[in-house]
Amino acid sequence: MKFYVLTLFPEMVEQGLNTSIIGRAVQAGHLSLEARNIRDYSKNKHNKVDDYPYGGGAGMLMQAQPVYDAWKAVTGELGRKPRCIYLTPQGRVFSQKLAKELAQEEELIFLCGHYEGIDERVLEEIVTDQVSIGDYVLTGGELPAMVMIDAISRMVPGVLSNEESGSTESFENCLLEYPQYTRPEEWEGKRVPQVLLSGHHKRIEEWRREQSIERTRARRPDLWEAYRQSTEGYLSEKNLAFPEKL
Repeated sequence: MKFYVLTLFPEMVEQGLNTSIIGRAVQAGHLSLEARNIRDYSKNKHNKVDDYPYGGGAGMLMQAQPVYDAWKAVTGELGRKPRCIYLTPQGRVFSQKLAKELAQEEELIFLCGHYEGIDERVLEEIVTDQVSIGDYVLTGGELPAMVMIDAISRMVPGVLSNEESGSTESFENCLLEYPQYTRPEEWEGKRVPQVLLSGHHKRIEEWRREQSIERTRARRPDLWEAYRQSTEGYLSEKNLAFPEKL
């Protein structure tokens, strides 16, 4: 899978993602990451990419021309127009479901804004998806792009060494992940739950399922409600007795 990031700070994106699991996946050829500096496409002799907004107001706005030319360079090389994602608080909220959807694409372009945003005309021309990673404001789109690329990459075959780990984590089927333990069996007087030491795989699976359900109910009422409304959640709730307080 190929990721293209249109940004004013390409080194920030490259340094942040060329390590750990994502970095190894890039080296192995499972992923490709290219950050394009929007300033390189400015026609201003000082590589200026921003100007004052019409109608007045605080701050500066990124101009349409360098953004468009950066996008056009990528799509021209590819010979097609992949989905272009603009990172903005005005977009739909990013989720595991959307990560899975985007992981089916061969290429993705991420557009990172700065200052007070980007000229609306170029957004209308090139953007296919507007996405937010939460209800708060950041200084630019680079961190949200990195968050999305990390989450999407985990869904790409070959990126994770253990294929199962990508499908048994938090938010799968609207449930949080169950608690996990490693050696030693006892630490600071706290013991690993006995069921995990039993070697009985069916009981372990059932215990983990119950823990995921109880943890979601206690910590994330929004996810719990979505789970309850699903067929799977309805059946599970009928077969489990929950205490009033967890």
